[in-house]
Amino acid sequence: MTIPEVQHDRLIELFTTLCRINSPSRQEREVVEYVKGFLRGLGLEVQEDNAAQAVAGNANNLVATLPANISGVPKIFFSAHFDTVEPNPDVKIILENGLLRTDGSTILGADDKAGMSAILEAIRIVVENNLPHGQIQLLFTVCEEIGLKGARALDLSLVDSDFGFVYDSGPPVGAIVSQTPTHDTMEVRLLGKPAHAGVEPEKGISAIEIAAHAITRMRLGRIDEETTANIGTIHGGHATNIVCPEVQIRAEARSRTTAKVDAQVAHMIECFEKAAQERGGHAEIHLERHYEGYQLTENDLPVRVARAAARKIGLEAPMRPTGGGSDANIFIARGLPCCVVGTAMEKVHTHEEFVRIENLARSVDLALAIIREVNQMRP
Repeated sequence: MTIPEVQHDRLIELFTTLCRINSPSRQEREVVEYVKGFLRGLGLEVQEDNAAQAVAGNANNLVATLPANISGVPKIFFSAHFDTVEPNPDVKIILENGLLRTDGSTILGADDKAGMSAILEAIRIVVENNLPHGQIQLLFTVCEEIGLKGARALDLSLVDSDFGFVYDSGPPVGAIVSQTPTHDTMEVRLLGKPAHAGVEPEKGISAIEIAAHAITRMRLGRIDEETTANIGTIHGGHATNIVCPEVQIRAEARSRTTAKVDAQVAHMIECFEKAAQERGGHAEIHLERHYEGYQLTENDLPVRVARAAARKIGLEAPMRPTGGGSDANIFIARGLPCCVVGTAMEKVHTHEEFVRIENLARSVDLALAIIREVNQMRP
């Protein structure tokens, strides 16, 4: 199987078309419809599940299947997500010095349309050139950016794959995410007692003071090499002349060692509860495991395939840990072996986000190389 040369102009058009379709979390319907049409035009079977109801959005996950044209090879999937971290309805895309970026007023949406466009272009090349392949599925999800909600809601009865590759990380292209943290979130409600701040403040209990006292006691930020913790939002109070009776806080802790995240969460809860008790208030805390971490080695099948494919096209394929999560966390927890591979997206989640066209094309090359590598697994 000779890998055809990627047509840069066509790839740029596909990527920018996807980026120009506004698709913040829970509002992905337009881009889902575009991708459905694209894939059906290539002859793939395309199905939606019922994720929209579960995520309270307007779109479902997409599962597309390209039937095998050779026998005896594993069934694989490629995955990316439709949603972006914020709306960009008026994105202005600039092509300059081999880079695609915006004018700085919005995000580009390369997370994860760089991953999605590379997968789509690779499938288009496979179909147009009648390249040999086993069954390939595409798992495209909604609401990844707000808690991997689409992947959680994915109808697994539509999935028939042995293992897969999630295109949702930055360069170098072909890098493998080997380890991710377990991520816990907490919603904290600190309750005090209102009173007139100018007449009888001593009769009140300030929830803001409780919060301040708790937070100043906490270990936050970088705890160690693999553990972090953060207070993300604080809301409370109505007026300067009222002793604040309630504060709501959202916080998180992550670690690549589960025992460490458990210890950090216990420490944070203790700080909130002790501060409330000392001041005569009350703490209500709701804890949720956002996702479980995972650890892959060079011997795991998706990793072996991806690294072998990458090296055969001149990529180094390093393995690296990360402090974030992706749909792969959910897929692995739900019994779908996979690995996250590096793509062309850079400075994601910022208005300085960009992609290098060369890296975008190399992401396509990598998908084609993976398909070729899987073909060689025939007995």
